[in-house]
Amino acid sequence: MEKKKCPQCKNLILKTSPICLYCGRPNKFITKEYVNKKWNKNNNKNVFDYIFINKYFVFFLLLIITIVVIKFS
Repeated sequence: MEKKKCPQCKNLILKTSPICLYCGRPNKFITKEYVNKKWNKNNNKNVFDYIFINKYFVFFLLLIITIVVIKFS
C-alpha cells in the first residue's frame, strides 16, 4: 500500500484512508458523493417532504369531506 505524509501532522498515512489516524484531518478525495456511496445514505429530504405533504393533503381532504357531509345532511 502506498503511503503519504499528512499535510497537518506529517505522519505517514495510507492514500486510501479517508482521514489521518493521528490528527483526524480528512484527505482530499472525501466529498458528499463519496460519503453517500460509502454509507449508502441518501439525502432523505424529498422522502420527508413527500410524506409531510401527503399527511396535510389527507387532513384537508377529510376536513372538506366532513364539512360537505355536515352541510348537506
